[in-house]
Amino acid sequence: AGYVAIGRPKLAMGNILFICGLALMIGLQKTVLFFTRRPKLKGTAAFTSGVVLILLRWPVVGFLVELYGIFILFGDFFATIGNFAGNIPVIGPYIQGALHRASEASGGRRNAELPV
Repeated sequence: AGYVAIGRPKLAMGNILFICGLALMIGLQKTVLFFTRRPKLKGTAAFTSGVVLILLRWPVVGFLVELYGIFILFGDFFATIGNFAGNIPVIGPYIQGALHRASEASGGRRNAELPV
């Protein structure tokens, strides 16, 4: 089937570890509440669809759909990450600028409720 740099088992394991890590950091109840909030349902549906596509042996398409879901779910947090990354010597300002633009592209603070 050709060379695929993104392996299905690695993506599936990454998804499991991502959800488990989030639940361990903020708690199971807050994780469920975060993913089921009305403004976050579109991102949750995209992320879940991406996971299903990966499990159905469509890893590249599933990965792209997951990325879109993560962008919707955590887009408000990019500005915070950018402010932190701005302190990295040499490349920090570039990372900060890119994440700031990504945050603005996702609507700024429209879903300002972060999981924590």
